[in-house]
Amino acid sequence: MTAARSRQIPDTPFPAYRTRYLPAMTSAQIEALPQRASAVVVLPTGSIEQHGPHLPVGVDSVLGQAWLAAALARVPATIGVYVAPPVTYAVSDEHTGFAGTVSIGPKLFHRLVFAGARQIKALGFRTLAVLNTHGGNSATLVATLREIQSSLEMNACVIAPAWKPPVDAQEATYGFHAGRVETAWMLALAPHLVHMDRATTEYPARIDDPGTLRPERAPATFSWATADVSRSGVMGDARAATVEEGREWFDAGAHSLAAQIIKLSEAVARQRTFPR
Repeated sequence: MTAARSRQIPDTPFPAYRTRYLPAMTSAQIEALPQRASAVVVLPTGSIEQHGPHLPVGVDSVLGQAWLAAALARVPATIGVYVAPPVTYAVSDEHTGFAGTVSIGPKLFHRLVFAGARQIKALGFRTLAVLNTHGGNSATLVATLREIQSSLEMNACVIAPAWKPPVDAQEATYGFHAGRVETAWMLALAPHLVHMDRATTEYPARIDDPGTLRPERAPATFSWATADVSRSGVMGDARAATVEEGREWFDAGAHSLAAQIIKLSEAVARQRTFPR
């Protein structure tokens, strides 16, 4: 192999948190992990779906991996937290019709998460925390985690960055896909994948609209597909995003996620189950 070719092979093929990443361990190393019954296994779930004309289709999955790496860097090495292989294909039926969207639907997504939990339990772990970075997975995850708790007798919950970016009311209410916030995060994490010259502004509704039937956050909502409420696939003001706010907001989210992981781990270590 030539020197030029060898330089193309990454020195660390696993994520930045590889010392906690189960796929980077041998069978013997996993079996030797201490106190598996009181440790937490994080299962990242994201999506592969359109994010407008300016962002890559893997935004949600990229964000989940980046947040996990940043959060775990803030978690003391003495805390037992490990990471399972991510589920990147998920429930993205609402974005069907846009190029690049891959949706496996709620039934298969449920089976993947449940099967993962069953295998995690077989390894000796008893607590599963799903780091979900795609809203379309939420409804299926609620039912799936209840089944995991009841039939597998595991602790199971969803975790996510809890900090909310300080945007105006219109963006906070209806900028929920490929808008200012997601665009800013991606500018901070992978600016070479963001095409700001193609960014646009489009909202599915206005907060000053007196109507009661809207796609989200209204007295009455309707089941929608993206093509019904957005021509571009964007729901928000992508053009307003900046790399500076993206860095600030991402760091705040990573800090809040680390705090959740530490709090959960400490509760499990004390032999307590967390609220269901």
